This record gives sequence, C-alpha cells and structure tokens, in this order.
Amino acid sequence: MAFAVAVAALVCGVATVAMWTGATGFGPNPQTVIVLLYLDSILLLLLGAIVAVKLVRVWAERRRGLAGSGLHVRIVVLFSVVAVTPAILVAAFSALFLNFGIQAWFSERVRTAIESSDRVARAYLHEHQQSIGADAFAIANELNKSAGELMQDPRLFEERLSVLAALRGLSEVVVVDGSGHVVAQASLSLSLDKDMIPWQAVDDATKGQIVILTNAPDDRVRAAIKLNRFIDAYLVVGRFIDPAVQEPIEQTERAVAQYRRLEESREGILITFVMIFGLVALLLLLAAVWIGLTLASQITRPISTLIAAAERVRHGDLSIRVKSDASVGEIGTLNRAFNRMTGQLQSQQETLIEANSSLDERRRFTEAVLSGVSAGVIGLDAHGLIKLPNRPASELLGVNLEQAKGVALKDVAPEMAKLLELAVERPDRQWQSEVRLVRDGRSHTFVARIVAERVDGEVVGYVVTFDDITALVSAERKAAWADVARRIAHEIKNPLTPIQLASERLKRRYLKEIKTDPETFIACTETIIRHVEDIGRMVDEFSSFARMPRPQLQMEDLRMIVEQAVFLERNRYPKISISTILPPEQVMLLCDNRQIAQVIVNLLKNAAEAIVGRESTVDIPLPPGEITVSITARCVRGESEIELAVEDNGRGLPLENRDRLTEPYVTTRAKGTGLGLAIVKKILEDHQGELVLTDREGGGTKVVLVFHGSAAQDRHQIDEVRAKQPTTVAP
Repeated sequence: MAFAVAVAALVCGVATVAMWTGATGFGPNPQTVIVLLYLDSILLLLLGAIVAVKLVRVWAERRRGLAGSGLHVRIVVLFSVVAVTPAILVAAFSALFLNFGIQAWFSERVRTAIESSDRVARAYLHEHQQSIGADAFAIANELNKSAGELMQDPRLFEERLSVLAALRGLSEVVVVDGSGHVVAQASLSLSLDKDMIPWQAVDDATKGQIVILTNAPDDRVRAAIKLNRFIDAYLVVGRFIDPAVQEPIEQTERAVAQYRRLEESREGILITFVMIFGLVALLLLLAAVWIGLTLASQITRPISTLIAAAERVRHGDLSIRVKSDASVGEIGTLNRAFNRMTGQLQSQQETLIEANSSLDERRRFTEAVLSGVSAGVIGLDAHGLIKLPNRPASELLGVNLEQAKGVALKDVAPEMAKLLELAVERPDRQWQSEVRLVRDGRSHTFVARIVAERVDGEVVGYVVTFDDITALVSAERKAAWADVARRIAHEIKNPLTPIQLASERLKRRYLKEIKTDPETFIACTETIIRHVEDIGRMVDEFSSFARMPRPQLQMEDLRMIVEQAVFLERNRYPKISISTILPPEQVMLLCDNRQIAQVIVNLLKNAAEAIVGRESTVDIPLPPGEITVSITARCVRGESEIELAVEDNGRGLPLENRDRLTEPYVTTRAKGTGLGLAIVKKILEDHQGELVLTDREGGGTKVVLVFHGSAAQDRHQIDEVRAKQPTTVAP
C-alpha cells in the first residue's frame, strides 16, 4: 500500500505541475487542476501518515537500542537531508524567481508600454469619434435648414440623407424619433435597432449635445444629435472602422483590462502559486523521504541482522548463522565470513568447554580433597604471595585468607618466613619444621612443610601445608606425665608409710627417755610426720591423675552439688566472701556427682589461693576477696547447654603459657603440683564438657565449665568414649 501511495503521489504531483503550467498542450483547466490539488492533498495526508509511522518505528528502535538502529537513523537522516535540501533550494529559488518574474511583469516599463498602447488605441478611436461627431453636427445643420421641406417629402428626405452620407463617407445616416423608430435613412444604411440607442444618450441629445455611441456591438462608430427643427427627431450617423485596426484596438483593450486585473491580484497570484507549489513540493518531498526510508531499511536490514547476530555471539550463542544466499556483493562476503568465524568459534568453544570441564573436575576433586583434610594448605606464587588457600588454613591461622589473596605469607604468618626462605634458597628439597604461633593470647604448635612447584626447572610457586599438633603435643605430654605420676606414686608411696610409722613410734617410745631438750625431739618428729603427710597428699594427686576412674553417670541436681562444695570452702576460707548466683529451679545434669564436686572444689581452692597470693604479694590496700559461682542454663541451636562459672578477684591468669595451664605440672604457685586444672580438664573431657579460662572484668580470673546437652544426656556415648581411653592403675 505504501508503495502504491508513493507512486500515486509522484504521478499526481507531476500531473499537477504539468496541467497547471500548460505543459500538456491543452492549456490549464481550472477544474482539472482543482481535482488534482484535492487528490494531492489526500495523498499528502496518507503519505505523511506512512512516513510518520516509519519515523516513529525507527525512533522506537533507536530508543530500545536494537541492533543497527543507530546506523538506520543516520542513513534515514542522510537520505532525508538529501531529499529535503534540493526541495528547499528549488522552492526558495522558485519563489525568488517567481517574485522577480512578477516584479518584472508588473514593472514600470511594462505598465507604461501597455498604458501607452491603450492611449494610442483610445486616441485613434477618439479621433474617429470626434470626426463622426463633426459630421453629425454638419449634417444636422443641413437638415435643420430644410426641415419643413424634408418633413413634407419623405422621399426627398431619404435622398438628401443618401447624398449627405456619400459626401461625408458615412456608412449609415438615420433619423429616428424619441421612441427609436426610423423616420428616414440613407439608402445604404443598415437597419438600426432601437436598442442600440440608450435612453441616456437620447436625454443627452435632447439637451443639444452630440452623443458618441460607444456601445456599438459591430465594427463601426456612431454619433447622435437632436434635430432642433424637427419634432422629436434625432440624427444618428455611423462610419465603419477598418477591421485591421479594430481588432488590435480590441485586443489592446482586453490586454490592458486583464493586465490591470492581474496587477490588482498580484499578491493573491503569488500566494496561490506558492501554495500550489508548496503542496506539490511537499508531496514529492514526502515521496522522496519514503523512498529514502525504504532504501535505508533495505541497506541497513542485512547490517542490522549481522549486528544482532554479533550481539548473540557476544552473549555466548555461537550457533547463530546469518543467511548469505540472497546477499550479494560485500554484504554477502561479510555474512559468509561471519558464518565461518562463528563456526570456528563454536568448534573452539566446544574444545575449550571439554578442556575446562576436565580441569573443573580436577579442580573440584582437589578442592574436595583440600577442604576435607584437617591440615591447612596454601598455594603461593613464585614471589611468595598467597594465591590459593583452603578453608582449614584460614581456621588454623585465624585469618581470612580469601581476603588476603595477593598478600605475602610472611606478612600473614611471620613465623613461617624462615621456613619459606629456606625453600626459596633450596627449592630442590622439601622443608619441614615445627612452628609456634600465638593467636589471641593462645599458643599453637604447627608442623609446617613447604615444597616448591617447578615447571621445566623453573619455580612457579610453593605449596605450604601445616597442621595444628597442639592437642597431640599436649596429649603426648599428658601421657608422659601420667607415666611419671604412676612411677612416682609407685616409688614414693611405698616408703612413706614406714617412715611415718617409724616417726610416730620414735615419738611415743623415746620421748620419755630424752631428758635434754625434748622439745627439739618433738618438733623434729612432727616435722617428719607433717612432711610425710604432704608427700602423701601429693602422691594421692599423682595417683588420681594417673588412674582417673570412669565416671558413674546419673541425673544430679547441679545446684545441690555447687551448694555443698561452697559450704565446705566457706568454712575453710572464712575471710573470703563466696557467693552464688543460682536459678530457682533444679538444674539437672547427667554426671558423676563425686567428680563434678571435685572439679568445683578444685576451682574454689584455686580461686581462694589466687586471692591469698594476691594479698601476700601486693603491698597495697586491696578490696576483700570475693568468689562468685553462677549457673546459667540456656538453649543453643536447639540443644540445651549448662554453663557453670567461677569468678574471683585474685591475681589473675599469667600472660605467658596461658594455654598450657591445663597441662600436668604447669603451675604458677611455689607449692603447687600443677595437677589441679589437669584433673579438672580430664573430668570435663570425660563428661564431654568444655573448660574455658578467661580474665574477669575488673581483674581476676573467670573459669567457665560448659556442659552441652548431648554430653549431659547420652550416657552410652560417654561410656564408649571413656572405654576407648587407656586406664592406668597405680599400685
């Protein structure tokens, strides 16, 4: 439809111009021109709507950012400019030339020439009119002289008129009355129509004037005059004008009249021309724009298709192909090259996907292995920068190594710097060493290994593996001390009883016989007995640590256990305030009553000794000693949890070796055995509990015992764990 409208617009526009300018050879037909103008207007509206729809679509494509829309817009603008510019120039020059032509047509010289021609024609006609007027006056005088004679003899009257007509060279001489009836006429005169003499002329002739009749329809000039000596008679004379002269005069008159009409409507003519020309020009312009839009679409469509295909390739669709069968020239060559390129890319992508899949499989396997092992693994580049760490490595070092990628290992773990330097100096061997790291005040022992990764003899990176052996070292140390404790208990406990018995026997038997200084004898024997008892208590602790009995688990009220232990310690340390913060209801715990009571008593004893030690070593006024025992029951992640805390305002925990306080024979007191916290920790482990040593707010120590719900309720699991542990029985 759009094509038909565009073709019709071109045909109608050309036909309108041809018909209006008379180029058809038939001359301009106003009705035909008007019909064509109406048709042009209708086609203009249709074509304008079609072009507007196309432009809106082009702009919408541009707004949506469709492929090739930018190029489409530029080509449309280019074609529109190419179509509009000549039309504007032609319209401007046409209007200018038309204005110049109209100005030249209505110039002063043309106007003067036309008016001069009009004056010449009028002068010639005026001369004839003056001549015939004089003839009419002369004939009227002749007739008036013999009026009586002529009125009586009509024949004589007509003869006289014929003679006068011949003498004056007149073509007609007629006498009429006031009503226009012929009274007499020359023999060669034509019949005179009474309507040829207007009543105004009769009135003027009655007044004695010579009236020149200018409304004669034929090629002659007439004059009328009243015959005064006659009754109601008028003389009308006429003379033929040469047709060769009459026709140019008439043409001149018509031309002058038409020129004056055109001059009066000059602005209207200019406006009409501009409107018609503008209508036709706009119609042809829209047709040209539509053609430009169509050509632009034809040009950009294959390019847009290619751009859209390239966009799909950019998004990863390498299976796209463009049609190249119908394409010719460079576009077809480009399409075929694009298809070859996408085919090669698809083939290479499939190869890469297969290779990447294999690599990904290996990577996942490696990551699974690395994440599944408990050891930390860190991949370094050739410069010692962290490249690939596993999760256990971050947990062991207490640093988020994922965020530390690209950071030097020596900055994250300076303790491993020396081992890394050895690996850099000698990359041909594996290096291993124990490394001690301190994190958050706790010491950890790691066994670290570093091996260089080489490709074609060149070092491309390093692999660092390390594992926390703190628990292993502690377990080995505990096992060693347990064996030592067993041997000490075996070697020392046997002679203690005889020594004590011998000392008591000496005191009883020989005290009465000693007369000189018996007090010294008593003091020596009591000293022996007292120290033997101290050694006995120490041996008992060794025995308890060496052969810790299995816990006899049953449901107990932890509140009652705490209250009993606190009651005993209050009596032992009356100068120290021991308070409790206990829940009002019972706190049931699956535990060994005796062992948990031993734990609480040990903790209270340690707290009291820390307060006493503070008072004996610090020479400044201190607040009174305070010990607080609290129980908190809560639910964590759906499981019950019981927390027992013992706080004191004593001298607090040491800054160094704090993490080793639970190991055997590690103590901060001069007379301590270092087995108290070791026994507490072992009992907590048997109850699947947790021991936490922290600083108390305001100074002092806070010891927290945490009993998890599963550990407090699953007795069979505790028995199984305890049964797997070796049992050392002291003799």
